Amino acid sequence: MATVKRKTTGVRRSAAAKSRAAKARTARTRTQGGFNRALALLPFDDEQLHRIFLAIIIGGGAALAWFVASLAGVPALAQNEVAKLASDAGFEVRRVRVTGVQRMNELKIYERALAQRDRPMPLVDLEGLRSELVALPWVEDARVSRQLPDVLVIDVVERTPHAVLRKPDHLVLIDATGEELEPISAENAKGMLAVEGPGAAKQVANLGTLLDAAPAMRSKVAHAEWVGNRRWNLTFTTDQVLALPQGEKDAATALIQFARLDGQNRLLGGKVATFDMRAPERIYMRVPGRAAQVLGEGGTN
Repeated sequence: MATVKRKTTGVRRSAAAKSRAAKARTARTRTQGGFNRALALLPFDDEQLHRIFLAIIIGGGAALAWFVASLAGVPALAQNEVAKLASDAGFEVRRVRVTGVQRMNELKIYERALAQRDRPMPLVDLEGLRSELVALPWVEDARVSRQLPDVLVIDVVERTPHAVLRKPDHLVLIDATGEELEPISAENAKGMLAVEGPGAAKQVANLGTLLDAAPAMRSKVAHAEWVGNRRWNLTFTTDQVLALPQGEKDAATALIQFARLDGQNRLLGGKVATFDMRAPERIYMRVPGRAAQVLGEGGTN
């Protein structure tokens, strides 16, 4: 009679297998617990974490779509696939947030930004939009960025009003570089430095440098006229006029000398209507009615 031997698992081998299984469960529990604790330390709630993971997944899918389409030689198709994936996931422009606007009409910013409304985020031309914004008179600089999933953020640096440019038929607000900002009424222009004359706007920066040479005079100058595209006539708040020579250095030297003379003799506020310093080392003063008075005195003699 044949005898059949059955293979049985040894007690030691069975115990070892159970031990390994228990260690694996313990390791998994510790790993999951550590991962959950790490997530708890992050400054995000469940919804934000969901969006982050979704963005990562979409980014991976978009990268894959781009890679496949690029291999096929159709980058435009790749771009469309990326945009479609992003749009389907809610990554498209739904809101626009503008900061930095104080004086200009904010609607000018929104008119350009809202052209991006409902556009997939990957298709938003940030640099193109920035160029449009910088072309606006009031905008000195701008930064455009995406805040996922659906916000377009625009930070604007405005130009600072500096003076009023007098034109033949209206007044225009300008900044320190002479950039025209917007028309301004005579009422709102009161108290601001006014400049006029052909090419005066391009000389505003040089005018600022000139006035810096004699700081005591700056607040007393109400109006500056660029004459003959070569020199300045300054009108003070007292309605008295100072004619300066041409040339930046000579004009600055003359203004400093005038400031010194005014400090010693109080020229401003006196009877002299015009001070002419165009001749080197000389100052000519005109007193209204003085010539007639001299002629009259000569006649009586």
